[in-house]
Amino acid sequence: MINRLFLALAIFVSSAAYCGVPFAHGNLRVDASGRYLEHDDGTPFLYMGDTAWEMLSRLTYEEACRYMDNRKAKGMNVIQTVLLSELVGVCEATAAGVTQLTNGDASKPNPLYLAHVDSVLAYAEHIGLYLAILPTWGDKVDKQWGQGPEIFDEHNAEEYGRLLGRRWAARPNIIWIMGGDRGGYGKNRAVWNVMARGIKSVDKIHLMTYHPQGEHSSSMWFHNEDWLDFNMIQTGHCQNSYDIYRRLMLHDMALEPVKPVMDGEPRYEDIPFCFKKENRRFTAADVRRTLYQSMLTGACGYTYGNNNLWQMYAPGREPMCDARTYWYDAMDMEAECQLIHFVRLWDEMPLRGGRNIQGCAVAADDYNDDEAVAFMTGNNLLCYFPGGNRWTLKIPDEFGPCHIKEWMNPRTGQRVADGRSEGYELQVNLPEGGDNDWLLILKKEK
Repeated sequence: MINRLFLALAIFVSSAAYCGVPFAHGNLRVDASGRYLEHDDGTPFLYMGDTAWEMLSRLTYEEACRYMDNRKAKGMNVIQTVLLSELVGVCEATAAGVTQLTNGDASKPNPLYLAHVDSVLAYAEHIGLYLAILPTWGDKVDKQWGQGPEIFDEHNAEEYGRLLGRRWAARPNIIWIMGGDRGGYGKNRAVWNVMARGIKSVDKIHLMTYHPQGEHSSSMWFHNEDWLDFNMIQTGHCQNSYDIYRRLMLHDMALEPVKPVMDGEPRYEDIPFCFKKENRRFTAADVRRTLYQSMLTGACGYTYGNNNLWQMYAPGREPMCDARTYWYDAMDMEAECQLIHFVRLWDEMPLRGGRNIQGCAVAADDYNDDEAVAFMTGNNLLCYFPGGNRWTLKIPDEFGPCHIKEWMNPRTGQRVADGRSEGYELQVNLPEGGDNDWLLILKKEK
């Protein structure tokens, strides 16, 4: 343990000079449009997250480093994780060999556990990753399910928040997330509010949001709170069409004051639909839809999830939600390897400054599984087709009638030129029909 902490300290000291990490651009903030995130120097920031709720409690330092190296290589830059976790009790030994709290006391996080978190944070910083940290999972405020017990109230939650804020206020690679699969109704609202304000009272630089339960948004309770910098929705694991984004994301984008919004928990790769093992499992195609549909609606970022990884499933552990692959064997499944194609697209043409275009694409055959989603940004119009063979695409007047066409395969990232087109209504034939999704890129011809 001691040698590991000295190693982490050495990494922390040297990380400022590490090449290729984002922190030289300054802290994160909301941009002038109120829709997206950026660094202090104006460099756009795409929140590309991964769900690792149990990483801090169920992985050793070495395992966490192995996991984070893998995620960094896939284009992810944010890891969502929890201090007081759902699946490891606050008085049980974590993978680091220490408990999360001292004698289960919410006012006394175990110094050895916090030191373990310090070392993980330091390595994450070294390789250019942010940790989006939940101070506690929701069961410690409102049990419902999970280990519990309910240990926070509006009296001790504020001091707990101040303690965490003081410890990590100077770190460059933290994003705070309140909540944890719970709503902000009833007594919960006061607890989450005071915990958030406790952190913000001493940490003036890090962004903060809230993780709600499935098919809800942070805006339902906290949109007007000054601590909520951007909204997070959880579309969850029981929806499989664009309608959930119309219901949650488009709703949030219409609110005042304007705040960024993102899907912090879409359907996980390899989880049974609606948690029922007799149902089919969500596939890479299901995951890609959530990525492209949410981002082309106007999201500021996206979080991937894998049913085997969020819980760090391993031998001897109960498989939650019918997990079936050990975490170290689940780090290279199909959808997670395909996120990098969108990251590269964003690097080429950041979406901020653009807008979603509703209802401009209609299937011209009998395809009715889901909707196409379009977004116009600068001289580019992007339209994501979830499947089908033929579509009718209506071009906005302001985009102009002359375009260069290009297709991108979301499964491989391959780009294929498709000539030019003219007019304000295009008949679009997908390169491959059926269940294959495609992204059409139109470039305005000057």
